[in-house]
Amino acid sequence: MTTTATVPPPFGRALCAMITPFTASGDLDLDGAGRLAGHLVSEGCDGLVLNGTTGESPTTSDAEKSALVRAVRRAVGDRAAIVTGVGTADTRHTVELALQAEKAGADGVLVVTPYYSRPPQDALEAHFREVADASGLPVMLYDIPGRTGTRIEPDTLVRLAGHPRIVAVKDCSYDTLGALRVMAATDLALYAGCDEHTLALYAMGGAGCVSTVANAVPGRVRAVLDAFDAGDTARAARLQREAAGLITAMTAAGLPGTVTAKALLAALGRPAGPVRPPLRGADEDTVRDLLSTYRSLEQAA
Repeated sequence: MTTTATVPPPFGRALCAMITPFTASGDLDLDGAGRLAGHLVSEGCDGLVLNGTTGESPTTSDAEKSALVRAVRRAVGDRAAIVTGVGTADTRHTVELALQAEKAGADGVLVVTPYYSRPPQDALEAHFREVADASGLPVMLYDIPGRTGTRIEPDTLVRLAGHPRIVAVKDCSYDTLGALRVMAATDLALYAGCDEHTLALYAMGGAGCVSTVANAVPGRVRAVLDAFDAGDTARAARLQREAAGLITAMTAAGLPGTVTAKALLAALGRPAGPVRPPLRGADEDTVRDLLSTYRSLEQAA
């Protein structure tokens, strides 16, 4: 095997940042969530990240977050790890959600940097430690400064790596050197949180990916990692390049990945439903373009 990861991935390698399906009226669709989760796992995902950015966590209630974890656990059993987002702008609320996630049956929690208040690094470190101390679940930190306004600096990650339950990072920092420094200095499992970085980070020793695009093409996302592990780096690179069009359409064409993922899944007849305000659904031209790009990628398989 060619994989350069030095630590077994704590939550699997190919993780999908799963959407949260809603009914036509905007209610939580637990049956649809279970069916979508089962499909993603059967197509190659060995981990699911619920209640994250793509899962519309800002507009789902605490009770809905727990209900989603329970429904997905029933659907997939022990076939995939379940990581659930618990991060908020409030440390006390985040702790409450972490305890709730543990009771609901999650395998780990995703903790995003507190947003809006922009805490300095010492306060940020204290926040993550308090959350990690609160439950028995392993923690994946979520570094996405483009949304939160605050970076988890590499030096902070190195210090946090000493906590026994802080085991992973979802990296959306767009700082390759920073990621490399963290991997060189710690045993933290770094997951690419941006689909265009999946292969690059994996080749440097990353743990895998937390992919938005996997909602639509889970097998393709898994195939990139499998090809690299099999030593066929040329195939891995080709598969990653071929996905560039869909990655662009879903994550870099001006709409949030939640909107594009739900639009494409609905067009494919899979559980999705509408997005909740303030997000708005994709227009017909966008859906048509998404479908065309998806079909072109499927033909290249």
